[in-house]
Amino acid sequence: MTELVTTIERQVKDLALSPPDTFYSGVNALSSQVGRLRRIARLASEAAGAENVTPAGVTESRPALAVDEGTFAGLVEPYRAELRVHCYRMVSSYDDAEDLVQETLLKAWRSREAFEGRASVRTWLYRIATNTCLDFLRRHTRRPQRYEPVPGIDSGEGAPPPRLAWLQPYPDELLDQVPADDVGPDLAAVSRETIELVFLAAIQFLPSRQRAVLIMRDVLGWPAEDTANTLGMTVAGVNSALQRARPTLRERLPERRTDWTPHQVSAEERAVLRRYMAAAEAADAAAMVGMLREDAVLTMPPNPVWFVGRDAIMRQVGPVFDPSSPRYFGQWRYLPVQANRMPAAAGYVRRPGTAVYRAQLLDVLRIEGGRIVEITTFESHLLPAFGLPLTLPGAGR
Repeated sequence: MTELVTTIERQVKDLALSPPDTFYSGVNALSSQVGRLRRIARLASEAAGAENVTPAGVTESRPALAVDEGTFAGLVEPYRAELRVHCYRMVSSYDDAEDLVQETLLKAWRSREAFEGRASVRTWLYRIATNTCLDFLRRHTRRPQRYEPVPGIDSGEGAPPPRLAWLQPYPDELLDQVPADDVGPDLAAVSRETIELVFLAAIQFLPSRQRAVLIMRDVLGWPAEDTANTLGMTVAGVNSALQRARPTLRERLPERRTDWTPHQVSAEERAVLRRYMAAAEAADAAAMVGMLREDAVLTMPPNPVWFVGRDAIMRQVGPVFDPSSPRYFGQWRYLPVQANRMPAAAGYVRRPGTAVYRAQLLDVLRIEGGRIVEITTFESHLLPAFGLPLTLPGAGR
């Protein structure tokens, strides 16, 4: 952490206020480092004084896994990828999932002598991870809200969508790191239907313990007894929680099936994504209109801005691409990417008078019947997690 603080100090001293593109690049780099420091500080603060709901059995001292650090790392590291997905599904934030899986492995190391060998290492780690997430959700009240009108912005005439300010996307490249074998919850952990944004938004309406039960029983396929042992509940309590959770989920999902089968981005979705990027780069508003369903929704978490309906979206987006408009933003370039097993595109903009394309956003698309029905626009600081740069050269392709 000392090294990180030193890096931040150096970046602050090196900030140049001009030219504007250099200042922008410096602030972006500084913001990333400060974000890392903030998360480290938050974890330290919570570890020092927060109430812990992890069952005592997880941390009782019984010598069973008394191994050195290298051996321990070899035992737990194969499960990091799926544990990160599990934490992400519990909290719907990539940044928080990164922190929570680190906290999980740290807790496991500190309580390694409590491992009794009656369950697999994977089951033991899932138990710690689930309770670590429940601890986190107890400390951070996160209840879905409704978007509210923003003064000066025409959001459309439709009903405001649910607002989850903490929602973030998850890189498919990291989902692919989860090994796909026939044992355990691996395949279910990366199934499209249970990692899409619409599913993640739906389960956020469940109380945290109901959410954990539903994920473990219906997504990961855990037996009721194992789920009960993990959460410190009775089997009857688990079954009751699952019966209450399922109807809430069905109400929130848009006519979706309940059998979670692996599914990849289709050729049709890839074609729509290519057209979407081409239309944005060509500033072709008419082409974009043709791709949006009439009732399409655009949200921008964590920002409070939202638009419901194709017309409302285009009233906002159209002037951004129009060089004659006072709201013209600049020339765009897009790179295709996949997030949450959904088509997505990273947008870079070259502002008038500048020479470099700078990361601006990450659009995740939900496509039905060849039309875009939902665009969720995320902030550009997440692009490095997708292996993407924060700038692109202004010349060439």
